[in-house]
Amino acid sequence: MDGRRQTGALAENSAAAFLEAQGFQIVARNFLRRVGELDVVARAGDLLVIAEVRTRADDRFGGAAASISYSKQRRIIATSALFLDQHPQFRHCRVRFDVLVVKDGRVEWLRHAFDA
Repeated sequence: MDGRRQTGALAENSAAAFLEAQGFQIVARNFLRRVGELDVVARAGDLLVIAEVRTRADDRFGGAAASISYSKQRRIIATSALFLDQHPQFRHCRVRFDVLVVKDGRVEWLRHAFDA
């Protein structure tokens, strides 16, 4: 695994652990389909959080959260629809799109980062 992928995997592990500490159950990680990938899918009650995990070495160019373009948002939304089609047990859940920014061992949680 190259350094970039390893950094991403570590960030996703940190984000998943953070969500679990907040009372969420991780129901999927790295849900990969042709249209896109969901980093972390977590559930608490009737809320399903689709979490995009970002990390950056520094905040130039707007930082990690700013790197989620409109087209990336559309891919996440489309992939989420596929996830729900394949996991009907979650169809009754409210869906929220969050971003978890991991930097220097800390997690910043941006709830409602974008809408479907």
